[in-house]
Amino acid sequence: MSSRAKGERAAHRIPTYQVLAEDIKAMGVEQVFGLMSDDTAVFATALDSAGVRFYGARHENNAIAMAEGYAYATGKLSIAVVGRGPATANSLHAATYANRTGSKVLLIYGEAAVPTGAVNTMGPDYKSFNATGVLGAAGIRTFMASSPDTARGALADAAGAALQGGLAALLLPTNVQLAELELADGETAPTPRPAKATPVAPRPQAIEAAANLLRHSRKPLIIAGQGAYHAGAKPAIEQLAERIGALLVTTARAKDMFRGHPCNLGIIGSFSHSAARRMIDQADCVLVFGASLNILTMSFGNALPKVPLIHVDALRGNIGRWQAADLAIVGDARLAAEALVAALPAGANAEPPFRSEATRQFLADFDIAKDFQPANTPRTVDPRSLGVALDKLLPPNRNLVYDAGNFLGIVPYLSVSGPTHFKFTSDFASIGMGFGTALGVAKGRPDETTVLLIGDGGFLMTMGELETVVREDLPLVIVLMNDCAYGAELHFLKMRNLPVAKSVFPDVDFAPIAEAFGFRAATIRTLDELQKLAPLLAKPDGPVFLDCKLNAAVAAPFMSEVHEYETRQH
Repeated sequence: MSSRAKGERAAHRIPTYQVLAEDIKAMGVEQVFGLMSDDTAVFATALDSAGVRFYGARHENNAIAMAEGYAYATGKLSIAVVGRGPATANSLHAATYANRTGSKVLLIYGEAAVPTGAVNTMGPDYKSFNATGVLGAAGIRTFMASSPDTARGALADAAGAALQGGLAALLLPTNVQLAELELADGETAPTPRPAKATPVAPRPQAIEAAANLLRHSRKPLIIAGQGAYHAGAKPAIEQLAERIGALLVTTARAKDMFRGHPCNLGIIGSFSHSAARRMIDQADCVLVFGASLNILTMSFGNALPKVPLIHVDALRGNIGRWQAADLAIVGDARLAAEALVAALPAGANAEPPFRSEATRQFLADFDIAKDFQPANTPRTVDPRSLGVALDKLLPPNRNLVYDAGNFLGIVPYLSVSGPTHFKFTSDFASIGMGFGTALGVAKGRPDETTVLLIGDGGFLMTMGELETVVREDLPLVIVLMNDCAYGAELHFLKMRNLPVAKSVFPDVDFAPIAEAFGFRAATIRTLDELQKLAPLLAKPDGPVFLDCKLNAAVAAPFMSEVHEYETRQH
């Protein structure tokens, strides 16, 4: 008989960092994003050696944005690994942004060694930083691997929290990573256990109250947000719209949810076109599914007429949060739409004005390319005209990732196949998150063309990631919306009749810089120059960079809305 008791499994001592790398692989994670530091370098190398590919960025913010973009593109758990101290401080912008998007992101930070109790230690620790306190103050769920024995459980708990939606952070002290952990043969990793959300059915009383209001409506309007799209409510909402004679419109984040529908008005609010605004102003009742009705959706309070508003959302706290609701329906958007269809018989709105032949023809004849007077110059292009042209030149199967700035006025002019192909990165109301996010989306959807639209201000913050695109072989088309200014600030100052010199910058040609990194690049000053690139843009075969010189005099509509809103506050 062997010296080992019968049935007892052999045990091995393995470094904790190696065990955690294998646990991450066991979760089905195939890649992580990050920027290694001395306190995460061993762990990052172990991940890559275990078959979990490590994609390195040039700044911590961009590494986290890459992870968020990948989570957005795939719906899977995405992991970013960065260092402690200054690396953690560097990452706070993106960590806050990612936490607000609701994407499934796990952020693993290095952390200072767990104290051993020694009285005299080497010092000072120049990287000392209260990560737990700072991350907690930012509203980020934080977990600590305080010992080798608790590290695997802490990883599983943090991953489970991230899988519920929203960023979770795991702190890995250096001495915990390097300590050995005793594992028996065949011992399995703890399994992340995210809470499962069950769609909530609306109360019958609320459905009947809403149905009674809709029975008396002649010109109803339905607004669908991102929540309605993710609930799978589109077919039911379209059926309901047909039943009650409603027009359809979406928030910006649900862009093109009803693309191709004859009664689609596009986006409501700050990104509306003139036809949408004209029809929305005629509505006598508004029904909202899964939308927060934020300031841009509401054009700072001016998007909707003063008519009854029915607000449907799965979370009670979201209803009336930003815009007063007259009737609330708490429940899943799809279930609520289906219940309303059942409560309203066919023909409930006989000869609905919004479904008349005249209305349908008006919408069919509307051409957004003729909705503005182009302001192209001999050396710059109107951003709206640029959007119209790019819409025709870029592959239809595309993902659009937007940084932030005045150039967002281009949003209505570029279409996508549906909401999951349209990505805002302004959840923290800042510039600079677009580049990293686009890299993650490109990695998550390699068979589709990913297009980053970014201003020169945001680009100069993140230009180092040009090297990342080429090094990591990530397919990306970059459209630099270059107005040689901080465009939003430029127009804010203009509207206040203040000097604009400090918001304006020299006309730098960035195309040669991108070429040096390995991009096919061009400088665009006219639409004719853009048109010559049609073959390249129709089927990009590598990284592409377009430095598009914009007429800085063209202000996005929301610039004047912000100015008017702030003026009313004083």
